[in-house]
Amino acid sequence: MLFDSWNEFFRVLVMAGLAYPILIAAVRASGKRTLSKMNAFDLVVTVALGSTLATILLNRQVALWEGAVALGSLVTLQFVTAWASVRFRGVRRLVKAEPTLLLHEGRLLHEAMRGQRVTPDEVRQAIRAQGTGALELVHAVVLETDGSFSVISRSQRGSGSAMDGVRERRTRHHDVGQQPVPGSSDVGQQPAPGSSGDCGR
Repeated sequence: MLFDSWNEFFRVLVMAGLAYPILIAAVRASGKRTLSKMNAFDLVVTVALGSTLATILLNRQVALWEGAVALGSLVTLQFVTAWASVRFRGVRRLVKAEPTLLLHEGRLLHEAMRGQRVTPDEVRQAIRAQGTGALELVHAVVLETDGSFSVISRSQRGSGSAMDGVRERRTRHHDVGQQPVPGSSDVGQQPAPGSSGDCGR
């Protein structure tokens, strides 16, 4: 049915005019983090807010005050969870995934890629998107907690302090035709004299 009635048409307009300011006020009150999508929980809340707003507009059985309570509850839960994750490591581990190293010193880490369901072609695509044409020119490719790829070239490595907290899963399987780059070191730091340079040890 393309058109039901003018009453329903105007009801949607009125509900949109009332519900949208409520959503904006709730998001503004909770801060920028609410729509940041920094991890999976943030993304879920963002999608849920949109779904709740659509339900308020289109479902005549949902009263405006009920929709406002639902929007406020979602924003409050996101705020409390983000607040707790900043202050408590256990909460942070529960709601936030860790970044995963997919390539280190030009070497594809197939075990890590299988664990994250990422293909070598997708890693190469991320590298090409950064204007780099060879794996051996890349220090690291990281799958971030929001699902995006971070590509760090050898020339941009610096001290490697940005790699703190990124773990490498050791694997004996390399990409076809791809050999480990000699002299590779620990993720995020230079190997200490006499150390083996293995990541995670």
